[in-house]
Amino acid sequence: MTTLRNSVQLIGNTGADPEVKSFGSDRKVARFSMATSESYLNDKGEKIEETQWHRLVAWGKVAERIEKSVKKGHYIAVTGKLATNNWEDKDGNKRQTVEVVINDFLDFSSFISSKES
Repeated sequence: MTTLRNSVQLIGNTGADPEVKSFGSDRKVARFSMATSESYLNDKGEKIEETQWHRLVAWGKVAERIEKSVKKGHYIAVTGKLATNNWEDKDGNKRQTVEVVINDFLDFSSFISSKES
């Protein structure tokens, strides 16, 4: 049960091509955004759609796989954990971001495009 303490699962569309950086000869990091949407009917029976944006980061082999397959607009599923980053900006203001650190992912875009052919 300890793996459930900080566990995230998301399915949605990527907002941009991943930004991939290399560290040394064998270490990579990939960063990108992902939108998840859900819809519901309000009191008037109107369909309302809400979209949430998430910051994602992947390291090592997962980053390499993302670099090879994930592009802007791809429909993907990710599993990972939440990580909070704290820092001070150049004006001394305290800042914070929350990212999903990806453990694994599936890119459904290749499945969808092959079925449409």
